[in-house]
Amino acid sequence: CFVCRETGAAITCCQEGCDRSFHLPCAIQGQCITQYFSPYRSFCSEHRPEQEVEAAPDNDSTCIICLDPVDDTKSYHTMVCPVCKHAWFHRGCIQRQAWYTVLGSFKCPLCRDNSDFVRDMFTTGIQVPLRLPPQKNEAADEALIQRHSLCDACQCLCHGGREHTEEWGPWELLLCSTCAAEGTHHLCSKLSASRTSWECQSC
Repeated sequence: CFVCRETGAAITCCQEGCDRSFHLPCAIQGQCITQYFSPYRSFCSEHRPEQEVEAAPDNDSTCIICLDPVDDTKSYHTMVCPVCKHAWFHRGCIQRQAWYTVLGSFKCPLCRDNSDFVRDMFTTGIQVPLRLPPQKNEAADEALIQRHSLCDACQCLCHGGREHTEEWGPWELLLCSTCAAEGTHHLCSKLSASRTSWECQSC
């Protein structure tokens, strides 16, 4: 490995005539990249593709993700969105963001471009997991927004049952003002008719 000088380096630079090899864990230290798309080529620090966009950060530019300062010019560790040219970020920051997203939703943190931006990130060695977006569970979503509608008093006194509610009076259902996960009829918890709020025992 040309980075750590140890044996067992299995990745070789794809540039014709270059015999530099490196370990995958040594790639960042050696400023090497691997392109995670077919034909999956890797390059050493001397031959790796660089961003072609003409842009330079302002003196006080910070990473749009972690807000720490970036280098004063494009480099292996300091990258820029090729579309808006205003979103500067560290390679490590944009890579972590890519790991926690899916291909269809990976985009520039500032201008939200997901076409030329993604192509440029792929070319310069950012890995975006090829996984499907999570399936939407409509039944679970509906359950989350459904309003609690039962009297949870130890002894419900309503002849219509725990689900019976009225707009006012002793059988008006009050929900816990803190969690809204439990309810009671006015009469079942001996609340006055004018009472407009109530908290369950858990809260």
